[in-house]
Amino acid sequence: MKDDPMWIELISSLSGDLELAGQPGCEEEMRVAEVVLGHSLPDALKDFWRAADGVRDKYGAGVVCSVGEVVDRNLEFRSSADFRGLYMPFDPLLLFGENGGGDLFAFVVKPERPDIFVWEHESDSRRWVANNLEDYLRRRLGSGDPEWYASW
Repeated sequence: MKDDPMWIELISSLSGDLELAGQPGCEEEMRVAEVVLGHSLPDALKDFWRAADGVRDKYGAGVVCSVGEVVDRNLEFRSSADFRGLYMPFDPLLLFGENGGGDLFAFVVKPERPDIFVWEHESDSRRWVANNLEDYLRRRLGSGDPEWYASW
């Protein structure tokens, strides 16, 4: 499948303070991620990774984390005995982004849907914040505030 420049153009149009990963994510890495995680990855996220393997804001927070970071974080959160005692299950979520202060952004993968939710680490709440990945990027990067979702 051909790289989609739409993602790069969208990000560039919304913010000049971002750092794109050097190389796009490879198809094999995404296939392995699906096997390791036990579910398919959202199509929009795979399309994004075909253009860039992640993007970080000026503070170093992963607006969209790399394929490897997403796999590692989701495996950690889903398998941690400590987390099972503290939080609701993470299995229905695919954590893919961070605000830099502990809150994480996720797709819902069980049942599969395009919506983006924020997991707030202090309260374990999970709230809707965007219709899809493009809407998330527009809301997050268009606001200029790392906690853009908190005022709703």
